[in-house]
Amino acid sequence: MTYPQYQPPGMPASSAEPPLWAPYYGAPFKAAVRRFWKKYATFSGRASRSEYWWWTLVSVGVTFLINILGGGTVDPATGMPEGGSAFGTVLAFLWLAATIVPSIALIIRRLHDVNMSGWLILIGLVPFLGALVLLVFMILPPSPAGQRYDRPEGIPGY
Repeated sequence: MTYPQYQPPGMPASSAEPPLWAPYYGAPFKAAVRRFWKKYATFSGRASRSEYWWWTLVSVGVTFLINILGGGTVDPATGMPEGGSAFGTVLAFLWLAATIVPSIALIIRRLHDVNMSGWLILIGLVPFLGALVLLVFMILPPSPAGQRYDRPEGIPGY
């Protein structure tokens, strides 16, 4: 299924990156990570599957490296390191502190892309099943009705 990409006025139809307020379908790795940090605390708008999954790959990879550097294990229930050195614990805390807000914002924008309320992120608080339901939501394809969550900048009529 091809989903139409926003094209700014006056720009030729090409592989130009869409504005930050629009989802970037088929985002390459580098662009997805850059957009994650640029949209640090942006809870409105939408995020494509590629934006979400590229960032998830980076997050899991960095967490894995922190675990190796810290010499400990990760508690699967909380995602926090246990055992290991104080250095590893400090690194894990710094990583968590730097990424918790933008990660929540990204999940909410991904829910918007499938035309669901961002408040559904609270389903993740239900032990085990909540995380499974959120995983299914993150896998769903985009819904054209999700455009209602967009907040275009510089476009008349929005």
